Amino acid sequence: MLKSSSSSVTTGGADLLCACRAALVRWGKDARRTAGLMIGQPDYDAYVAHTAVTHPDQAPLDRTAFFRLHEARRFGEGGGFRCC
Repeated sequence: MLKSSSSSVTTGGADLLCACRAALVRWGKDARRTAGLMIGQPDYDAYVAHTAVTHPDQAPLDRTAFFRLHEARRFGEGGGFRCC
């Protein structure tokens, strides 16, 4: 059985741990975004960024209102949603 010394864990191992954790966090966010798009729920963060650039005079919807609007659009209620 291989034993790692505590010094290698704190120097090289910590960098590897940070890189792995960053990759897992990025993968998790991508998976969540993909799952949302698969069920017809667009990405809220992308919407907020779009609203800030395209419509700086308007405040973006909060998360709950955004979700409800797109759920209504998905199931054919309210006539749909169109930004621009």
